Amino acid sequence: MSDHPESNPAQRQVDLSNEPIHWDLPKAQSYGDYLDLNRILNAQHPRSAEHDEMLFIIVHQTSELWMKLALHELQVTIDALRRDELLRAFTTLTRIGHIQAQLTQVWDVLATLTPFDYSRFRNTLGRSSGFQSWQYRLLEFTIGNKNRAMIAVHRGHPEVYEQLAEALEAPSLYDECLQLLSRRGFGIADEVLVRDYAEPYAPHKSVAAAWLAVYHSTKAHWDLYELAERLMELDHRFQDWRFSHMKTVERIIGNKPGTGGTSGVNYLAKALELRFFPELWQVRTSL
Repeated sequence: MSDHPESNPAQRQVDLSNEPIHWDLPKAQSYGDYLDLNRILNAQHPRSAEHDEMLFIIVHQTSELWMKLALHELQVTIDALRRDELLRAFTTLTRIGHIQAQLTQVWDVLATLTPFDYSRFRNTLGRSSGFQSWQYRLLEFTIGNKNRAMIAVHRGHPEVYEQLAEALEAPSLYDECLQLLSRRGFGIADEVLVRDYAEPYAPHKSVAAAWLAVYHSTKAHWDLYELAERLMELDHRFQDWRFSHMKTVERIIGNKPGTGGTSGVNYLAKALELRFFPELWQVRTSL
């Protein structure tokens, strides 16, 4: 075996002599400045001395950041649908799908938390709960699952409450898709197109017929068919996210009530029955 330095990987270093690196950072915007890392990395404030509370906090903080990005992309998607720019909508829906994958995978990290370790700091949460995540509620409203009762818990935060109330009353992503179908000549009933958007969407036979026509003539309506499939991907991934959440909670706390006052796993199981785009699920049986 040679003892020459070049043959020993542990002694190798990257040669920086010819790299025009900016070392004098105080005179320029740095990576940390641009990302505001000082605030982000100092936003974790455990309420206990337990090691695993940091894991719990960071998992939920990063999830909120991913949700913020998903909401950002959803607004662009809705704007694109209103302008009939479906290629743009496809791009953002694809990105949202990858964001959803990150949100689902983060539960694998949290699942490393054992019941005993969580019990050591759970009381420090008080009544705080993921049920109170206003961004999650905004995601559901924006995509199409409206529920007026869900915003009551945010009355103590007027800005958040106002934003949720606005989203509740606005057309959802699915509503914009149905408006698009109507503009394309499909016979969507007036009671679907002009309605109280704050009320839960109810499946309608005219919508089912329109989507079925798209699926029966995919070549003639290829962009609408592509839109339908991307909506299904969005709905499917959302259910995966809910399921992973439920199973992670069950793994850690069993059937204990949630800190926010829900029944815990039993409440999360109910959410698995929710579907954003009911007619797109129905059409699979009709084909």
